[in-house]
Amino acid sequence: MSLTSIVLRSVTSLALLGASLWLMPALWFRLPGPEGLRTTLAVLAGALSLICVIALWWPQLHAIRWRLAGSYLMLLVASLGWWNSITPRADRDWAPEVEHLVEGSVSQDDILHLEQVRNFEWRTPEDYTPRWESRDYPLDQLTSVDLLTSHWMGPQIAHTLVSFGFADGRHLAFSVEIRKERDEAFSTLGGMFKEYELAVIAADERDIIRVRSNVRGEQVHLYRVQMPRELIRELLLAYVDEAETLRTQPRFYNTATSNCTTLVYAMMTRLTDGLPLDYRLLLSGYLPEYVADQDALSDAAPFAELKARSLINPAAIAADEHPDGDFSRLIREGIPGADSPSF
Repeated sequence: MSLTSIVLRSVTSLALLGASLWLMPALWFRLPGPEGLRTTLAVLAGALSLICVIALWWPQLHAIRWRLAGSYLMLLVASLGWWNSITPRADRDWAPEVEHLVEGSVSQDDILHLEQVRNFEWRTPEDYTPRWESRDYPLDQLTSVDLLTSHWMGPQIAHTLVSFGFADGRHLAFSVEIRKERDEAFSTLGGMFKEYELAVIAADERDIIRVRSNVRGEQVHLYRVQMPRELIRELLLAYVDEAETLRTQPRFYNTATSNCTTLVYAMMTRLTDGLPLDYRLLLSGYLPEYVADQDALSDAAPFAELKARSLINPAAIAADEHPDGDFSRLIREGIPGADSPSF
């Protein structure tokens, strides 16, 4: 066997196996029909790819190897056409917690009026009282912005939230989330295969933070961010604009490229220059270190101390003993820099 033949077969084999690594889960996650049918078709597609690779190297299958490869290529082309026909939608039967995207407008007197601000009362992940509210926020009273990370899969992976503070003590939290349907559950792998649309949720902190710290038992950390007042305003309005865009032009969530961290990064790069790409944008549990490296966290203490004192779970759980108390104030007690403006 010549060197050219070995190289050609090796490249073709890798291409076939690589295509199969995409095609099998794509069929399983997105092909309509019962799970048994989807599993069978995904396995058959993988088996055909493996047979093609064996045929490339087995001399006895010389006569049919390229016909097998051609058959797989036709399957792949048809699958790509089917895949491109799967488009995001805004009219599905959404899960109650992502049923609405926030809507906003700014008045002439610089008041941000929001519709569909979430303020659920959570008792368990399945037992809650849904509330969607209208709220007004004076933009000239913006005083702070905080980064929160909610660790749900070990120290490396966390959900990212950004919360804006106002002079009257109120806080408004934003979260980029999967917009799952009523009967769906989150799948990390499924999130790479057009399983969910994107949602921008604006919510009361007692809802969107407490459900993670108290109800789901995730480890939630809070950091005060240093940012010019004008940039805080622009970031807040960027969230509102992103929600408006998603309402009219829905997009798919992607676990790796279009998620709760990368969308915030994309908004920030539109507002300021010089933000580098970094692996911590994917391993979002390390995002606070990335922000600290940009000199954007509170200078009230060294980063090691900020990190050590950032966990808010004990304060959030204690706040349940005072259901009418100021949840936002209580979870910030003891957080370095959280009693100071962000600018």
